[in-house]
Amino acid sequence: MAFAATASKRGARADMDKPAINVAKELARLSALTIFELRGEWRRLHRTPPPMRLSRDLLTRGITYKLQERAYGGLSLATARKLEHANADPQSRGAAKPVQPISLRPGTRLVREWRGVTHMVLIHADGVEWRGQRYRSLTIVARKITGARWSGPRFFGLRRRQLDSSSTARTGHGQG
Repeated sequence: MAFAATASKRGARADMDKPAINVAKELARLSALTIFELRGEWRRLHRTPPPMRLSRDLLTRGITYKLQERAYGGLSLATARKLEHANADPQSRGAAKPVQPISLRPGTRLVREWRGVTHMVLIHADGVEWRGQRYRSLTIVARKITGARWSGPRFFGLRRRQLDSSSTARTGHGQG
């Protein structure tokens, strides 16, 4: 009886090693293929054409992943669900949404009072002017005025600070 149990364990171990040998052989075969043949292999495994201008290295990696996935199994259903959920709703995981760029016409004047002093910035096509000097951005001007690292658009009231629910609850009030 002990011999039968040992033999079945050996058989199971041999079955587990079998895909590794196939994957290893495939990897060796892939290294000898031309980029044109790699693209054909990608099409065969992924059932879609490879992305344009994909390097040989990335083609090989994508093919290798697919081979390993077929030999050892892909992601578990739970992992696939988690990835799908994370991809579906970026706001739910606290990711910052992309900020719209601010475009101001040359000649626009921005006014801000800071510690009792009124500051006026004139927008030019190639930057901003403050106190007769030109600067590349509003942020540089905001830094000069405050002495701290401020966002220029936020300092001049072009963007509002995003408050999360914890800061709203902590202060007892929201924006406004």
